[in-house]
Amino acid sequence: MKDAASLELMTLEQDRQISEVVKREQLRLRNFIRRRVPDPLDAEDILQEVFYQLVEANRLLMPIEHVTGWLFRVARNRIIDLFRKKKPEIFSDAAVADGDGELLRLEDLLPSPDAGPDALYVRSVLLDELEFALGELPEEQREVFVGHELEGRSFKEMAAETGVSVNTLLSRKRYAVLHLRERLQSIYDEFTKA
Repeated sequence: MKDAASLELMTLEQDRQISEVVKREQLRLRNFIRRRVPDPLDAEDILQEVFYQLVEANRLLMPIEHVTGWLFRVARNRIIDLFRKKKPEIFSDAAVADGDGELLRLEDLLPSPDAGPDALYVRSVLLDELEFALGELPEEQREVFVGHELEGRSFKEMAAETGVSVNTLLSRKRYAVLHLRERLQSIYDEFTKA
């Protein structure tokens, strides 16, 4: 009888500890996953799987020294597993010119989807971050950047279409580039350190 009571108390204490961890880490972990997984349902499934893994590890009395790090590592592994299962997206034929004037498609600037699940994950993260960063730009800056860099349109052509001077378009693009550089620097640093 005494063993059953102490086992029940130990189980209640484990449940309380798990509940505290879930409350403390749920928002950060959800945001981490959502930034990397475009489908909200997939992101929520991964979040639930991570917490399920925590409960299982706790029930099996697996020692976890740094719970937060462990949770994020399990989340990253589940994200990679998700990308292993999915086929790569087909991207538009948008092109940019390199230093030699050779046209490079957006596809050429990203890791190959055939290079394995890690490259597929990096590719997805980069595209998501670029999309978010472009979405943060004021509309006129975004239009000039996309028109010139991704669609390959000249400033003269855009000026003729919009009635906005070439100098104004150049200025808008400059501000867009400055914002994008600043905004994407942290993701660049994260991947160059890895």
